Amino acid sequence: MTTEHTPGAPLPGLSGLLGQLGGAPEHRYTCSRARCTAEARWAIVWRNPKIHAADRRKTWLACEAHRDELRDFLAARDFPLEVRSVSELEEQNEQ
Repeated sequence: MTTEHTPGAPLPGLSGLLGQLGGAPEHRYTCSRARCTAEARWAIVWRNPKIHAADRRKTWLACEAHRDELRDFLAARDFPLEVRSVSELEEQNEQ
């Protein structure tokens, strides 16, 4: 099935996304969990030892509701990780 599109008109389904792109963020840090827009208060610092050097770290941000879920997802894969507050991570980056 095909639909016609008028040139210059927004594509169907993109109007919600386009409305979000120009707006100011709700929080300074937002949870990394898919479709979660809650404020992140936790940083999960991790690496995949099979593909990352020992000095490389990745960071996922988590709200209170998703902190354990994201941590458990990584821990189940035996990835080295640590959970720290976002404020602690900010202080470390300022030094």
